[in-house]
Amino acid sequence: MKDEKTISRLFMCMGVVFITCLLLSNLIAGKMWAVTENITLPAAVILFPVTYILGDVFTEVYGFRKARSVIWLGFMCSFFAVMVYLLTIALPHPGYWENQEAYAIVMGTTPRVAIASFAGYLFGEFSNSIILSRLKVVTKGKKLWIRTIVSTLIGEGLDSVIFIMISFWGTMENSVVLRMILFQYLFKVSYEIIFTPLTYLVIKRVKKAENIDVFDENIKYNLLKR
Repeated sequence: MKDEKTISRLFMCMGVVFITCLLLSNLIAGKMWAVTENITLPAAVILFPVTYILGDVFTEVYGFRKARSVIWLGFMCSFFAVMVYLLTIALPHPGYWENQEAYAIVMGTTPRVAIASFAGYLFGEFSNSIILSRLKVVTKGKKLWIRTIVSTLIGEGLDSVIFIMISFWGTMENSVVLRMILFQYLFKVSYEIIFTPLTYLVIKRVKKAENIDVFDENIKYNLLKR
C-alpha cells in the first residue's frame, strides 16, 4: 500500500478536474436556467455536483487529510480567480471597445455573492468529507451508497442554504428564496443519486490503481492542521 502522504499522478489529475469544475461552476453561476415556468436554477447546478462526487472519491480512497488539501486548494484557486476577474474589470478600456458592461456583468461579482459562494463551498465540502469519513469507519467500509448519499444530503443542504440565504435573502420575496433553496437542493441530491453507480465504478478503479483504501481511525477533524 502506498504512503498516505504520496501524491500520485492520478490524484493530481483528479484534483485538476475538481478545481476546473469548481472554477467553471463559479463562472457560469450567473446564468439562470428556467427549468419550468415556476422553477429557476443557476446554471452551475449542471456542473457543481461533480465536485461533490469527486470529493467523495478523495475522501473514500485517500482519506480526510488529502481531501482537506484539495478543498482548501479549490478555495484558494476560486479566491484568486475572483480577484483576477475584478482586476481585469477595473482596468481602463479604450473608448472604441463597447463590451465593458457586458464583460463586467458576466465576469464580475458582488462582495455579498462572493462571500456566499465561499462560505457555502467550505461548509458544504468539509461537512460532506467529514461525514463520509466517519461513516466509512462506522460501517467498516461497507454500504458505500449510504455514505455518499447521507454526506451529500448534509453537505449539499448546507451549501444550498448558506449560498442562497446570503446571496438573496432580503432582495426578493422570502417564498421565492425558500423555493430556490428547495429546488436547488433537490436537483443536486438527485444528481448525486443518479450518478451513484458511476461513483462506485470510479472509486473501485481508483482504489485498485492506487492500491490504497484509507480508514480515518483516531484522527482529529481539524480543518487547518495535519
